[in-house]
Amino acid sequence: MKQRWFLPETPDVLGTLNRQAEVTVTGMTAFLLWSQGDPEQRRILRDAEHSADTVRRELAQQLRRAFTTPVDAEDLFTLSERLDAVLNVAKNVVRDADMMGIGPAETTALMAQQAQEGVGNLVVAIAALHNDPAAATGAADAATKNGRRMEKIYSKAGRELAIATDFQAAMLQREHLQGCLRIGERIELVADRIWYSVVKEQ
Repeated sequence: MKQRWFLPETPDVLGTLNRQAEVTVTGMTAFLLWSQGDPEQRRILRDAEHSADTVRRELAQQLRRAFTTPVDAEDLFTLSERLDAVLNVAKNVVRDADMMGIGPAETTALMAQQAQEGVGNLVVAIAALHNDPAAATGAADAATKNGRRMEKIYSKAGRELAIATDFQAAMLQREHLQGCLRIGERIELVADRIWYSVVKEQ
């Protein structure tokens, strides 16, 4: 009777995380186009958020089965979780704007541009995470800069809103822009974890 050897499963966990990152770009591109005045992008953003959830669950299942992973499993799980939060917050910004009866302003579009570019930098960083740590951290730094630019855009808009004559409208707009700012904060958290993962492996 022949003896059979069963090799441990090695699912492509990095490939799955890369797919989630690409879906996140799709969603953030829709968010940018919505901020520039295309209301139909709401649906594309929602669909991307649902797709990202599906890929995230797939990654979690792969991590449970994988015998080894090219990057620490906890880091992969955390990166997936934090990427998911980026799209969740963007979806909530659009939903809340509809609930408050306000449309995206020029400042929204400026912040959304940085958010979309920031997620693009995260895609580059995640793709390089295993084979090119210097490229990964460089792209993570670029994403962090996008988040910081969003903070500056928000601060400038806040000073203008502080002297607005329509107090109620100004408060609604401030709340809306605070939601946009939270997207940048989530992008920076992903970038921070990329740095942590690289440093830990060295």
